[in-house]
Amino acid sequence: MNVTSPRDSWRAAISGNVLMLGVVSMFTDISSEMIFPLLPVFFTGLVPVQLAAVYVGLMEGIAESTASLLKLVSGRFSDALGRRKPLAVMGYGISAAGRPLMALAAAGWHVITLRFLDRIGKGIRTAPRDALISDSAGASSRGLAFSFHRAMDHAGAVLGAGLSIIILYAFLGYGLWAGGSANASPEEMRALRWLFALALIPGLFAMAALVRKVREIKPAARPNNAETTAGGGWSAIRQLPPPFLKFTGIVTLFALSNSSDLFLIFYGKTKFHLSLLHLIGLWIGLHVAKIVFSLPGGALSDKFGRRPLIIAGWSVYALVYLGMAVAPSVGVFWALIAAYGLYYGLTEGVEKALVADFVASADRGTAYGLYHAAVGIAALPASLLFGVFWAAVGPRIAFGTGAALAALATLLMARLRLGTA
Repeated sequence: MNVTSPRDSWRAAISGNVLMLGVVSMFTDISSEMIFPLLPVFFTGLVPVQLAAVYVGLMEGIAESTASLLKLVSGRFSDALGRRKPLAVMGYGISAAGRPLMALAAAGWHVITLRFLDRIGKGIRTAPRDALISDSAGASSRGLAFSFHRAMDHAGAVLGAGLSIIILYAFLGYGLWAGGSANASPEEMRALRWLFALALIPGLFAMAALVRKVREIKPAARPNNAETTAGGGWSAIRQLPPPFLKFTGIVTLFALSNSSDLFLIFYGKTKFHLSLLHLIGLWIGLHVAKIVFSLPGGALSDKFGRRPLIIAGWSVYALVYLGMAVAPSVGVFWALIAAYGLYYGLTEGVEKALVADFVASADRGTAYGLYHAAVGIAALPASLLFGVFWAAVGPRIAFGTGAALAALATLLMARLRLGTA
């Protein structure tokens, strides 16, 4: 009798396309995270600091919500086409080419437009890529496969932030440690522009790995007795399993509580006057926490089920936001950031694995498109209203409102009856 060791199971789950798409995601995030966490600081050099939170909320809301419509279209199109890789290549290519143009931004609306272009690329690639991962992993290891992909994504964020420190130090020297004004100085703005331009390089590595190493996997055919969704559009969505549609509705409610993580950076900059170095360190710490918890979270969901992990993760999120509302010191703030990583580890890969549990292979592009679209559309009111609340009544009310919505979604998730297709 052959007994498969846990190490052999992990090796089998993390190989082939799962491994290479993880590498692609890592290089993409190196490029992205050389730019993304520093955009709140960049805004303070382009617009009045009192409006920066509104700009951050507007940027993230518009970019994520509009691009999310493309996730639905590209996912459905990949099902109809019977191919995932061409759309993934197109999406990653748009982001890799457009992201470094942030170095040329001279006004707040330039940043918003370029961030939107980056998210267009993400909208095209995400659903086909996730469908490709789900078809590359067995049902018994799907949680681990998706969590590995998220861990590689976060590893790229850590590496990208580390590169940011090196590059910014080359321009600012010990000025990188300086706190002080809430506004970015001219020297900081110049250093940031060079950093953003250099983000092109890891983006090109990501494209090379995707084009040369990732192989296409044709979606499995529907059973002969299964209804077709070839009509497309709303008919295709209506024929997705009802438990999946209910799950998507609950996730959308949670997404309304989930404003952009850039607000955490902005909070550290404006309330605690953290330096560029400390802000980058904050971002690194958050992603290290995500890496630490991602693989255990995915493996536990394969063993004990997806819903308990999601409920636990959403509960952690609500408690973290509640803590942010009353954080009395920078030490407490850092501790909450670490706990925030636990939320990601328990939910990111697990939610995507649950989508695949609900839906047959031939319809997973559509399902992932709907899932990502619903979450992304909710990002517009989530981030925009968070920014408006912040500007009007302060961060305490903004964080508290997010905690309340997350708690409500957690209760509904606990009542959801899971059934697989």
